[in-house]
Amino acid sequence: MIRAAYTFPRGFTWGTSTAAHQVEGGNTNNDWYAWEQQSSRIALGHTSGQACDWWGGRWREDLDRAASGGQTAHRLSIEWSRIEPTPATWDESAIEFYRELLQGARARGLVPLVTLHHFTTPMWMADRGGWSNEIIVTHFERFVRKAVGALKDLVDTWVTINEPNLVAYLAYLTGVFPPGGHSLTVTFATLRNTALAHAAAYHAIHEIQPEACVGLAHHYRGFQPANPKSPLDRWIARFRHRIFNDVIAEAAYTGRLNLPGASQRLPQAARTQDFLGLNYYSTEQFAFDLRHPARALMVGEYPQDADLSPSGFIANAPEGFWLALQWANRFGRPIIVTENGIEDAEDTIRPRYLAVHLHQLWRAVNFNWPIQGYYHWSLVDNFEWDRGWTQRFGLYELDIETQERKERPSARFYADICRENSISSEMVERYAPEVLDELFPTPGDPELSRLVGQ
Repeated sequence: MIRAAYTFPRGFTWGTSTAAHQVEGGNTNNDWYAWEQQSSRIALGHTSGQACDWWGGRWREDLDRAASGGQTAHRLSIEWSRIEPTPATWDESAIEFYRELLQGARARGLVPLVTLHHFTTPMWMADRGGWSNEIIVTHFERFVRKAVGALKDLVDTWVTINEPNLVAYLAYLTGVFPPGGHSLTVTFATLRNTALAHAAAYHAIHEIQPEACVGLAHHYRGFQPANPKSPLDRWIARFRHRIFNDVIAEAAYTGRLNLPGASQRLPQAARTQDFLGLNYYSTEQFAFDLRHPARALMVGEYPQDADLSPSGFIANAPEGFWLALQWANRFGRPIIVTENGIEDAEDTIRPRYLAVHLHQLWRAVNFNWPIQGYYHWSLVDNFEWDRGWTQRFGLYELDIETQERKERPSARFYADICRENSISSEMVERYAPEVLDELFPTPGDPELSRLVGQ
């Protein structure tokens, strides 16, 4: 084994991500709160409840941990339903809470990246159809104008909508998210509405804050054929990639929404990404069964030998991260990895997941791809939507009863990476020794040339 380090460019951004409903607690005026009250919607009947008690002020200690761990930025979201509890009425105390939070982040040396919509929609808008109703475009723009106008002195970088493709498919096709729809037609309408809402928000932000940097956070999912020799498997993998990964990203690039059989021009959406936010977790494979063609739109599977998270929800597939970064680079915009992580309460797979994924990130940076930063999901265990508290993504463990936080080994690993701006062989040997030889092979090993990207 060699003693070496994979070093990132000076000024590279290191951070973690959170989202309002998942950490604040007490959010009772949005569609997710209503969804949690219905039986069988959330794993084990869990609810967000107090969450991580950020609304009660515990954001202070969590951001202290982030700053002491060498992080230089934090991605968070603001809750639309708190700021606009009823149509066109504004809660100035909620705005003041977010101002205090953002000021607190900056005081700790954490540059805030703020998401304006992270899955939750006010009940008054959900009652009108949510993202399936085109009227949301004007309502969202109104909220964006209010929020950005109030916070622009504290925020330079905005994500308009988090994972609009995931919202469309989980809320209106598979029914896992509220309102639990199962219509391909409505799913396509939702994709169109989110593209229009993003465009409206983008132009509104630049009108209010011309120097702002505005983008989307795209959920990129890797899709591979279960049998690479099968034309049908290859076709369905390509089809899934096109309708899931490409549609919104291309609309924000070209101004054309390329849906199957329903391509349409959205000129106002063209060139509405100052940066491309990339969320990557895993890669799955698909087999096309002619007897059950509808399954082609459902969740795929992982290979039998996959390195899986405890619940089997995520496979450790770093090569998929490389492909995701390659995909993002084709849009010619700066790239920010806005989410990447794995659920792992015992912290047994996370260290090696982190090591091998950040190595792929380093490879991409050394191809001179314009990657500006990396935000790990997540800083602390939080409410994981339909999976409730059964999945733990945090660098810090959370006891939801006592609100006690405990540092996981991967928190120390990530802190070392952030402080040193690199991944060293010593770090990997300490925290993820099982991938040491893979990442730092001995001189003469043919694996070495592949690792350095040659």
